[in-house]
Amino acid sequence: MSNLNVLSHRIEKIHGRLSKLYRTVNASPSPPVELLPVALMELGIVSEALQLVMKELTQQNEKLVATQDKVESERQRYQTLLELVPDGYLVTDEAFYIQEASWAAANLFNIQQQFLIGKPLHTLVIGEDRSLFQARLSQVNQRSRVELSARFQRYQGDFFNAAVIINVAHNRENGSCCIHWLLRDITEYKRAESALESTDNNPYKDRPTHFYSKGEIILLEPGTIWLVSQGIVKLTTMSDHGEEMLIGLVRESMIFGSGLTALQTYQAIALSKVHLVSISLTEIIQSPLMAQTMLPLISQRLRQTESFLSIYGQLHVEDRLKHLLALLKREIGQSTEEGVRLCARLTHQDFASACCTTRVTITRLLGKLQQQGKVVLDSQNHLILKE
Repeated sequence: MSNLNVLSHRIEKIHGRLSKLYRTVNASPSPPVELLPVALMELGIVSEALQLVMKELTQQNEKLVATQDKVESERQRYQTLLELVPDGYLVTDEAFYIQEASWAAANLFNIQQQFLIGKPLHTLVIGEDRSLFQARLSQVNQRSRVELSARFQRYQGDFFNAAVIINVAHNRENGSCCIHWLLRDITEYKRAESALESTDNNPYKDRPTHFYSKGEIILLEPGTIWLVSQGIVKLTTMSDHGEEMLIGLVRESMIFGSGLTALQTYQAIALSKVHLVSISLTEIIQSPLMAQTMLPLISQRLRQTESFLSIYGQLHVEDRLKHLLALLKREIGQSTEEGVRLCARLTHQDFASACCTTRVTITRLLGKLQQQGKVVLDSQNHLILKE
C-alpha cells in the first residue's frame, strides 16, 4: 500500500470514530459525564494523526522539490549541450509554428532567438521553394522521420541551403505532438556540387561582393580566402622588434587570407577602394574545378612572397630598394607615356619596412633617384619609374 493510501485509510478511520461519537452525543438528551474524557481522547488521537499526516506530507513535498530540482538541472544540462550543437535546432507545434530555437538556428537565420519564436516555419523558406516545401510537410504527420532540403531566407541577407531532418514526438496522454527540426547548412556543398556540374567555373559568379574603403583593415576569417576583384591590398606583419613589415601586395585576380600563412600577426589593409569576394577552404577542398582554379592563384602568391624574401637577402640598402622597385613595377605597375606608374601609393615607411631600413634612409635614396631622373611623382603623388 502506498503512503498516500495509508494516509487516506487513517483519515477515514478517524472520520468514522468522530462520526460515531457525534451521533452518541446527539442521541442523548444530556451527554453523560464519562463522554468528555472519551471525546478528549478521540481529539488527541485526531491531533496525533494529523501531525503524522502533516509530517508525511512535508516529507513528500521535500521529495517532490528535490525531484523537480533534479529534473530542472537535467533540463539545463541538455539545453546547454543542445546549444553546443553546430547545426540549427527548432521545435514546432503540429501547425509548424516555432516554439523553441537554438542559438545555432538563430545564427543561420541571422536573427535573435526570441524573434524566431511564434513564426510559421514555411514563411522562412524562399518563395520559389515554398510550395514544394509545404507539400513535403504533408508527410510529416504520417511518418516519424522525414528528410528534405530547402533554401531558407536569412534576415536582411541572402539565402542558405539546408539539409533538414524532421522527427515527430507524440504525446500519448493528450494525443498532441511536437516536431523537432535539425537544419544543417549545406550552402558550400551545393556550390561545390554546382561547380562540378558546370563548365563555367568563374570564381566571382554568384558570390556577394564585399567593399572596403582606402585605409580600412580587412577582416581575416579562418577558413576563408579573399579574392580581389578590384583594388589593391597591402599585407603586413610585425617583426620581433614591433616594427611593421611589408610582405605582399595583392591586386585584381589575386588571393589572400589567414589560411595562406602561418604568421601569428598578419594584417590586410586596403590601399584603394577594394572589392572582394570570399571563397571557403571547404569549397575548394570539395570542388576539384575550384581547386584547379585556385592553384595558379596560390602559386602566384607564393612567387610574390619569395620575391619579397629575396629583397631582404640583399646586402646593401640601395640594392634592396632597386629590387623592390623592380618588384613593384612588375606587380602593380601601369604603363604610361611618362613611364611605369605604381597604381598604389606607398609611403616611405612602407618602402622602409620592405627594405629593412629606416624611413629617413628611404627618403634620402628616393630623393637621389629623383635627382637622377629615374623616378618622378605625378599629380596624385604616385611614383612613376622611368624606363
